[in-house]
Amino acid sequence: MTTKYVFVTGGVVSSLGKGLAAASIGCLLEARGLRVTLQKMDPYINVDAGTMSPYQHGEVYVTDDGGETDLDLGHYERFTTARMTKDHNVTTGKIYHAVITKERRGDYLGRTVQVIPHITDEIKAAIRRVSEGVDVVIVEVGGTVGDIEGLPFLEAIRQFKKDVGKEHVVYVHLTLVPFIQAALELKTKATQHSVKELRAIGIQPDIVLCRTDRFLPQGIKSKIALFCDVGEEAVITAKDVETIYEVPLVFHREGLDEIIVKLLGLPPRPSDLSRWEEIVHKIKHPHREVRIAVVGKYMDLKDSYKSLAEALAHGGIANEARVDVRWLDAELAERDGPARHLADVSGVLVPGGFGDRGIQGKIEAIQHARERHLPFLGICLGMQCAVIEFARNVCGLAEANSSEFDREAPHPVIDLLPEQRAVRDLGGTMRLGLYPIALAEGSQAARAYGTASVQERHRHRYEVNNEYRTLLEKNGLRVSGVWPEKQLVEIIELPDHPWFVAGQFHPELRSRPWAPHPLFSAFVRAALAHRGRA
Repeated sequence: MTTKYVFVTGGVVSSLGKGLAAASIGCLLEARGLRVTLQKMDPYINVDAGTMSPYQHGEVYVTDDGGETDLDLGHYERFTTARMTKDHNVTTGKIYHAVITKERRGDYLGRTVQVIPHITDEIKAAIRRVSEGVDVVIVEVGGTVGDIEGLPFLEAIRQFKKDVGKEHVVYVHLTLVPFIQAALELKTKATQHSVKELRAIGIQPDIVLCRTDRFLPQGIKSKIALFCDVGEEAVITAKDVETIYEVPLVFHREGLDEIIVKLLGLPPRPSDLSRWEEIVHKIKHPHREVRIAVVGKYMDLKDSYKSLAEALAHGGIANEARVDVRWLDAELAERDGPARHLADVSGVLVPGGFGDRGIQGKIEAIQHARERHLPFLGICLGMQCAVIEFARNVCGLAEANSSEFDREAPHPVIDLLPEQRAVRDLGGTMRLGLYPIALAEGSQAARAYGTASVQERHRHRYEVNNEYRTLLEKNGLRVSGVWPEKQLVEIIELPDHPWFVAGQFHPELRSRPWAPHPLFSAFVRAALAHRGRA
């Protein structure tokens, strides 16, 4: 079957949910037995998301091959079985970097290098790179129609229809239909103008997704269809929902997958969404509830911890429980003391991050969890803070620290590897992507995973200093996971604690609603047990 393409654009305002819409389309097509992949095009000039602050663009989502990408790739992997790579996230910086490299090499044989055709050709080549072996490629174009930086991407996808044939391409446009409370009316003018802007660029949408807080009445759908030149059945309500995992079910109810299949001439197979119905039922009807504190530093933008929040929800699904997350700023924990903020929680999670702000608050929260036998999960920097806390308060190394925070620390229990010390460029130079981990037999980690070896995604520069490993283990810290090749510490735990586990990697990146990550499932289960004892 010839590969088909679905291009998702957005208008009026950002943050309408293009990523979730694209992921949900992938989910619906997979439910019909089709092989899908997804790609995100970001108009910013950064080569990748690796050097961007979490406050700027949310979390950096890391792929198996070490790509530092946009957080929407996390949605793609949580809604489909497709596996993302660095090629599945394209930026203006990446495209221009490739074109300029070719120009410097002389590949263009003296021709004037221009946006059209050279930049647009590079964008189209990036789409084709991810097209092999799948039935449908879903491409999300970031930003909103009318953004100057997004124009080359829109021009490229306009050309793509001509290149592959109109019967192989569908354009989906996501726009806003607000309900004006003062007038008690839904207003379509914003959608009309957004589609008008898109058509001025040369793209006629085939489907209009209308983000709104209620199902659109037929009269409103008819009006949008008339003014936007689409069929009435192609005006789809993208309604607000209780849980993001309900979005595919709403789209299916609205007939979105049916019309995409029809427009692309795909086989009219039956749809099986039973897995998603079960997931949504478990989320909406939990048997119990547990409160877990996340002690972090990027609290002003929750998208900084998007995959983490979802993985905790998945851990709840595995235990038929709702996880009530208390987002605790580490600086508040440092200022007030952790006890004040953690008195009514049943688990503590310290996530990854960079820099020394809030570190003391994280360390004190970990000490609180360790001494009060409160279930604890540490991730990346959270594991490093757990090692520092243990070294200071159990091993007697009062000045133990990470050389990231204090280059002159007398006891750098966390330190750079020798090969990292000469690195000057920050982008793409950390330990990134999938690495194998050997688990210690009988450990909490091995019991949670149910296997002797695993693979996990990494994104960090500093490691546990093996010069201190013997002292740490002598005092009761168990190293229960290592990277065999270099014998680097990957997982630590405390055997005399109900559940105290921390890993150097990011388990949240591999958690799925239908396959919750084992560490999150075990952590939530331990928190529920603690709540039962409290």
